[in-house]
Amino acid sequence: MITQMEQVESRVADALALAKSLGADGAEVAMSRQQGLSVSTRLGDVETVEFTNDGALGITVYQQGRKGSASTADLSENALKQAVQAAVNIAKYTSVDDCSGLADKALLAMKPEDLDLHHEKVLSTDDAIAIAKECEDTALAFDKRITNSDGATLACFEGFKVYGNSHGQLVGYPSSRHSLSCVMIATEDDDMQRDYAYTVNRDFNLLTAPQQVGQEASSEALSRLHAQKLKTGKVPVMFRADIANTFFGHFIAAISGGNLYRKSSFLLDALGQPIFPDFLHIQERPHLKKALASSAFDSEGVATIDRDIIKAGALETYLLTSYSARKLGMTTTGHAGGIHNWQVSANGGDFNQMLKTLGTGLLVTELMGQGVNIVNGDYSRGAAGFWVENGEIAYPVSEVTIAGNLADMFKNLVAVGTDYDVKGSIKTGSIILDEMQVAGN
Repeated sequence: MITQMEQVESRVADALALAKSLGADGAEVAMSRQQGLSVSTRLGDVETVEFTNDGALGITVYQQGRKGSASTADLSENALKQAVQAAVNIAKYTSVDDCSGLADKALLAMKPEDLDLHHEKVLSTDDAIAIAKECEDTALAFDKRITNSDGATLACFEGFKVYGNSHGQLVGYPSSRHSLSCVMIATEDDDMQRDYAYTVNRDFNLLTAPQQVGQEASSEALSRLHAQKLKTGKVPVMFRADIANTFFGHFIAAISGGNLYRKSSFLLDALGQPIFPDFLHIQERPHLKKALASSAFDSEGVATIDRDIIKAGALETYLLTSYSARKLGMTTTGHAGGIHNWQVSANGGDFNQMLKTLGTGLLVTELMGQGVNIVNGDYSRGAAGFWVENGEIAYPVSEVTIAGNLADMFKNLVAVGTDYDVKGSIKTGSIILDEMQVAGN
C-alpha cells in the first residue's frame, strides 16, 4: 500500500508540473484509491463476494479566476496529459469567480501528523465467509421467533489519499476500514419486524465479536414485535445515541458555508449566539489516533485543528471551505470534505438513567424520510421506537411522525447521556428533548 501511494504521489507531482507548463495560475490534484474484500451470506449460503480495487485522479486548474476540472483512472503519461489539457481547456469557458482558487498557503498542512489510521488485515475469502456465517448463524439460533434473515456482511478495505497543489504541498496517508453487519427478521403471530446491528473500526481486531453482533441484531428485531401506534400529542422525546447523531447532523448542515453564503440556513448570522442550552459543549478533535473521522488535513490540504464548535451553548464557528469563506469574507475552518470527530458533552447518565430522566415519553430508535428544511428549520420525520412510562420501556411503537422546528429543538435539549455511540464522526450519547409534536392515531 505504501509503495502504491508513493507511485501516486509521483504522478500527482507530474500532473502539477504539466498544469504549470500549460499556463495554469494554480492547480490542485487529488487521488484516493481503495482495495478490499466484501462478502455477504444469507441463510447459510454465500450471496456475494466482491473484490474492489479502484480510484481516480482528479485535477483542478485555475486561470485568471476561471476554474476547470477533469479526472482519469488511467495514470499513464499520455492519459495524464490528456486530463490536464482537458482541465485547462474547460477553464477557458467558465465564468470568472474571484472566490475560487487554492487555499491560502499559510493554512496548509505541509508535514501532517501520522494518525495511525492504517491497520491492514489479510483475510482469505474463506475466512471472511466463515466470519459472516458465524455472525448470521448465531443470530438465527438466538430465538425461535427469528424466522428469516437479510444476511450478514463483512467488509475489509484499505486505501490511501494523496493531495498536492502548486503551493508546493504534496501529502498523503494510508487508511483502513473494517465492518461487520447483520440484518434479522422476527415473526410472531401476524407481525413481522426487521432490524440490524453492526460494528466498524479502523482496526479489525477491535471489531465487536461476530456472535455479539448477531445476537444484537436478533434482539433488536425481537424488541420491535407487536408495535403499537400512539395518540397524537406533545410529549418528551428521547433519541437513542445511534439516532442522536442525525440531530446534530442537521445542525452541521445549518452552519455549513455553502448554505450560509447562499442564505439558505435558519442559522444565518448566528455566530456567537446561544443555539443550545448553556450546559452543552461540542468540541472537534481531528487528530485522535485510529478514529473514523480523523484527518490531519481537509480535502483542500488545509491543516485541521482542535476547535470548539459550541461552547456553553453558543456557536463558536461556522464550517467553511476556502470558497465559502471567501464568499463570507472569512477564513476557511478546514472543513472541506466534512467534520472531524465531534465530541458532544454529557450532563446525563447511562442509557437506563436517561430513561429515568425521560420519565414518560417516546424513545426513538429509527427515523424515516427526509422532511427537514434547513432554510427555516422545519422538521418532520417518520419514527419508530418505544413508549416509556415512569422510566421503563412499556411497549414498541411504529408509524408515528415527530415534528418541530430545529431552532426550538436545539433550545429544548434537556439532557445528553454517557451511552456514547462511537461508530461515526459524532460521539454523542442519547439526547432528550423537552417536547415534540407526535402524530399517531
